[in-house]
Amino acid sequence: MPNTALITGASSGIGREMARYHARKGGDLIITARRAPELARLKAELEADHKVKVTTIALDLAAEGGALALYEATKDQRIEILINNAGFGGHGKFLDRGLAADLIMIDLNIRAVIALCHLVGKDMVARGSGKVLNVSSTAAYQPGPLQATYFATKAFVSTLSPALDFEWRPHGVTVTALEPGFVDTEFAEVAAMTELEMTKSGAHPESVAKFGYEAMLKGKLRVINDPKMRFMLNWLVPLLPRRMVLKMVNDMQTR
Repeated sequence: MPNTALITGASSGIGREMARYHARKGGDLIITARRAPELARLKAELEADHKVKVTTIALDLAAEGGALALYEATKDQRIEILINNAGFGGHGKFLDRGLAADLIMIDLNIRAVIALCHLVGKDMVARGSGKVLNVSSTAAYQPGPLQATYFATKAFVSTLSPALDFEWRPHGVTVTALEPGFVDTEFAEVAAMTELEMTKSGAHPESVAKFGYEAMLKGKLRVINDPKMRFMLNWLVPLLPRRMVLKMVNDMQTR
């Protein structure tokens, strides 16, 4: 199997479970996030349990030049797997949330993904091998009142990924978009959504990570981990009037 994986947002949630799953398969890791202590603890765990090499890089991918700094720190290593997991959401009416918060969200959810796909992907294509997994969301399938910017960023990721796959697959590189529904991570707390009914229960990040990782290995394009959600979003929601869908999404996210 491919050896070294670069995983963003690896300090918690899906990213941390992706790192654990890759390590269990015997792969080395480069893990990055803002929180150095969490990365250090994960490094110690994985190296002790699986005898793999783990490199930690603590930085803010949303900051100006963050993605380039990450690439510069890793470009001498042969990265066979890139997992763009870092991202966050934010709940509230578009005009109430404030511009700065949404621009930071765009920087992390979109700009960092674009930059790393371009920088690392270029090396993969030149080498003729590699796999990319971009963590998107079921939010990609419809507009999202009360999370307008977040839904739009995930629609971008889910549109970008198969386009890159089409361009890169002839060169031995595949790109997969993982589109989970709600997952029991820090997302709801960061997005101020803990009081919503939709966040009372969710998939375990370990199962989502395994599902997405295996889909990436198989070179699938866009995958949803929940079979019921997969059927609804692919076959039912497209048939509904658009304004009905907007109201449904709004109601789901109203306290």
